[in-house]
Amino acid sequence: MESGTWRLLISMMPLILYLLFILYSNHTSQKQSTTTGCSLLPHDRYWIVSKRIVTPHEIISGAVEINGGRIISLVKEKDWQGQMKNGPVIDYGEAVVMPGLIDVHAHLDDPGRTEWEGFPSGTKAAVAGGITTLIDMPLNSFPSTVSEETLKLKVEAAKGRIFVNVGFWGGLVPENAFNASILEGLLNAGVLGLKSFMCPSGINDFPMTDASHIKEGLSILAKFKRPLLVHAEKQEEIELNDGVDDPRSYSTYLKTRPPSWEEAAIRELLTVSKDTRIGGPAEGAHLHIVHLSDSRSSLELIKEAKGNGDSITVETCPHYLAFSAEEIPEGDTRFKCAPPIRDAPNKEKLWEALMDGHIDMLSSDHSPSVPKLKLFAEGDFLKAWGGISSLQFVLPVTWSYGLKYGVTLERLVSWWSEKPAKLAGQDMKGAIAIGKDADIVVWEPEEEFNLDENHHVHLKHPSISAYMGSRLAGKVLATFVNGNLVFDDGKHAPDACGTTILA
Repeated sequence: MESGTWRLLISMMPLILYLLFILYSNHTSQKQSTTTGCSLLPHDRYWIVSKRIVTPHEIISGAVEINGGRIISLVKEKDWQGQMKNGPVIDYGEAVVMPGLIDVHAHLDDPGRTEWEGFPSGTKAAVAGGITTLIDMPLNSFPSTVSEETLKLKVEAAKGRIFVNVGFWGGLVPENAFNASILEGLLNAGVLGLKSFMCPSGINDFPMTDASHIKEGLSILAKFKRPLLVHAEKQEEIELNDGVDDPRSYSTYLKTRPPSWEEAAIRELLTVSKDTRIGGPAEGAHLHIVHLSDSRSSLELIKEAKGNGDSITVETCPHYLAFSAEEIPEGDTRFKCAPPIRDAPNKEKLWEALMDGHIDMLSSDHSPSVPKLKLFAEGDFLKAWGGISSLQFVLPVTWSYGLKYGVTLERLVSWWSEKPAKLAGQDMKGAIAIGKDADIVVWEPEEEFNLDENHHVHLKHPSISAYMGSRLAGKVLATFVNGNLVFDDGKHAPDACGTTILA
């Protein structure tokens, strides 16, 4: 190269360096603005420090390193000074750092009934309550998710409108149960499993199934190794005395859905759940009974099936553990749900079964509606829409009501993170461990608060929740979703950057 050319290049070097700096600055600012929209923390790589980090093996004092949405290292306090580099550090002191909650049973009513809830308000409430992943049920939205086409409508409705990770259950109904191509299309499109009702659902395009439909569903699910979730109540004829049974009395409603409904449904279910045993015709499928309310004969049947080798699990919900029938005020239809909240001795047995491991996990069964459907003025338990609105409160409710039974942080993680992750097939979630997704909740178990008009509730209709008016312990400070700080000190990230989960 001639000397003149060299001199020209050297003279241009400041301009070249300046242009490279501008390009780098633009790239960095674009990246940071994207991160800032999704996160209240403008960093992809950082450390979370706490005296109480709940890991799969122990609670440690130490630090968690996050990079690109994943947990890349976990360091105990005695080791961290030598390992921590000069990255940003968020020190939460004595606050608990644990895996974000995974709610496998929620109705967000989107699309079609967004006046009931909707993805934006529902997922804002979820993340404010420490939930980082939820699996949306196939009904109460419209149309119900019973085909590949209806799943596409739901996925499209979620885009850019969710603050947490959202997966989807598909519906098993009579019209698709005997049509393998429809079911396989729905499963191939990405639903994480199927859900069916053994009694009328209350939704016209989601009719009930029986054991024959469930048997067919399990045979298809076996190929995909995914679960079938079942609302296990079987309707029986109930007669009420018009002159005696007051529809404003909760005891009247309780008579209309006795424990025998749950027992009859589960007994029928177990005639086909045996197919899921090792070597059975539906080996690979799994049966999951949702929102168990009856802690007596129904639970005994489930325990027997587990002992026989059936692939079966069961959940209950915080409202069955927090409330009892004797306490429900006359006409207060906020407490109506199906199966119903039962008596105090039943509640005690539910706690016992949960603590002993016979009930595997918890879910919210968040099931809101518009206030007018709750018929507050009439207080008619027989005609009011059923469902407990709870998505934002399940962590403090479980903790507050569970303290007297000896609930620990490790048990909370098992019920709300580890086992739900397994049910939903989410191997990258449910634990604070190297390589897992950085879905994390930070909360203060000792801090109490009143759930009243001064508490910021993000649900679309706070007034319909049975938990309003409660005093609870366990304040959520911050929630990280995929490494993004989505909720912090009462504020949400500006953009809804949660991801849709498809199998």
